[in-house]
Amino acid sequence: MSLDRSKKIAARFYVSASGRMPVREWILGLDPEDRRVIGKDIQKVEFGWPIGMPYCRPLGNGLWEVRSNISSKRIARTLFGIVAGDMVLLHAFVKKTQKTPPQDIELALRRMKELE
Repeated sequence: MSLDRSKKIAARFYVSASGRMPVREWILGLDPEDRRVIGKDIQKVEFGWPIGMPYCRPLGNGLWEVRSNISSKRIARTLFGIVAGDMVLLHAFVKKTQKTPPQDIELALRRMKELE
């Protein structure tokens, strides 16, 4: 039996009307080790879709989160939606509370609506 090494779903960055890619900019602002961890976690979703905990969790309204444990015991979240068969990375942040802050979810949902 051969291993399936193909992506089930391709990740792409959300691009704002002004041409900015906020998630890409956020990731590039992290230190190299944190970038590597988040990149690997996004890749796990691309190759393993549909994938559940502990890597990925639905947030409702078509929104999902990629869960990453980065340096200094911090937790990063990359929020995405499925648009035209792609995993669109809408918003990312370092989590500071137990629950995902509503404003982070609202921002991701606004960006997803722009793409529909």
